[in-house]
Amino acid sequence: MIQDNIKNASSYYYLGERFEKGFEYLQRTDILELKNGRYEIDGTDVFVNIQDYQTKSLEDGRFEAHKKYADIQYIVKGSEKMGYGLMKDFKPVTFYDETNDIMFLEGSGEFIQANSGDFIIFMPQEAHMPCISVQESSYVKKAVVKVKI
Repeated sequence: MIQDNIKNASSYYYLGERFEKGFEYLQRTDILELKNGRYEIDGTDVFVNIQDYQTKSLEDGRFEAHKKYADIQYIVKGSEKMGYGLMKDFKPVTFYDETNDIMFLEGSGEFIQANSGDFIIFMPQEAHMPCISVQESSYVKKAVVKVKI
């Protein structure tokens, strides 16, 4: 897990060309103007899902993990908490859905807060629980860049 501000995105280009493309997209695109949905950056190797929602309680959250893609979860507007931990410390509660590259897990992890302008990178070996309220439910607009590993 890596947490930083989008102003420092170029510091993470070393993660590879696909990460660089994703970060460049986030920096040059007015995401507030985009409607919810999927936008291709580099075919299926790098794409972004734009979403907005009301954050939820910890009790309503679920840990998830991926096998094919890393996430760059970029908070465009609002604040939320995100849980994280290593896969080895979690137990799968659903079968891996290969089509959607997701499985859900149970266990406990650490939580961090992300605010407008912040991003968090989750690699495939890291479980994560996004969309959690900081104190009470609030509006968040987020871009999740999916980077094929």
